Amino acid sequence: MAHNPGTLILRSDASTAMGTGHVMRCFALAQAWQDAGGRPIFASAEAAPAMRERLLAANIEIVPLEISVGGEDDARKVEELALHHAASWVVVDGYQFGADYQRQLKAAGLRLLFVDDNGHAGHYSADIVVNQNAHADESLYSHRESYTRLLLGTRFVLLRREFERWRDWSREVALVGRKVLVLMGGSDPCDTTSLTVRSLQRADVEGIEVVIVMGGSNPHLQSVQRLAATFRAATVLRDTSNVSQLMAWADVAFSAAGSTAWELAYMGLPSLLLEVLEHQSPVAKAMAANAAGVNLGWFADIKEEGLARAAGDLLRDSARRKQMMESGRRLVDGKGARRVTRILCGNSGLAESA
Repeated sequence: MAHNPGTLILRSDASTAMGTGHVMRCFALAQAWQDAGGRPIFASAEAAPAMRERLLAANIEIVPLEISVGGEDDARKVEELALHHAASWVVVDGYQFGADYQRQLKAAGLRLLFVDDNGHAGHYSADIVVNQNAHADESLYSHRESYTRLLLGTRFVLLRREFERWRDWSREVALVGRKVLVLMGGSDPCDTTSLTVRSLQRADVEGIEVVIVMGGSNPHLQSVQRLAATFRAATVLRDTSNVSQLMAWADVAFSAAGSTAWELAYMGLPSLLLEVLEHQSPVAKAMAANAAGVNLGWFADIKEEGLARAAGDLLRDSARRKQMMESGRRLVDGKGARRVTRILCGNSGLAESA
């Protein structure tokens, strides 16, 4: 890998409405870029305070953008920033960025990596498209430039630095699971966290311990804290930076089916997945198809009794949890951010063998 790969501009946002997943996976790529000796700079129009603090604590610069998100002015500001810093690459991640946005950055002569999930942009002119999901398929990108390279599938899951220490770790599978981790994303606007915690109070397993992770953009902190106070053993954590350690602690996770699903797979943590946003359906289905998680479907269609039953069944079934653990570890090897960084640095031969 090159000694100093230069500056990487990352354009992504985080808010209550869109959650923090786009910024978090760009954060993983920024850390890998730092590890390669480079300088990452985030350009954000919307950045939740907790997310800003986390990036700054990691010595990552943040440039605030006062623009209409995803429009011509947005692309022009990013273009100016990239040219000012002689950026090696620009990374763009978010559903508000489309085909015109890519074309504008490419017309400025910039090298562009576009992080995608479901082919929402229609046409792709980025140099590289990364889709880290198990359902990623070339057919999503039939309308792309001849030079556009596709990096598809879970080999390219972007995991933050904190997960590296667990690469050779082996999970012990309890005969009856009792430790449940609840993480419904960075914002959880519909408060599926409370729905999940209420269901666990009804689960037919004695001695359940619950740790509830509340993202920095979650507006329901106080109501969840009041609910947790009625639970025999429940802890609410806000803006935790050691989620990997919590995943290692737990026997089962209740989670939104966003990018967190791939973190759970890597950690071998059996998961009960709720579709909280429409674009999460393919992730939940892929996790279930790969026997790494349980797809509970669209959150609004689920009753507390159904969630309680699903949780109880999985906590009591050690054989199924063991299978899910093994399937998840096979699905995600944790080297995705390093692979992508090596490709950006031009060392693709190493990337393919990494």
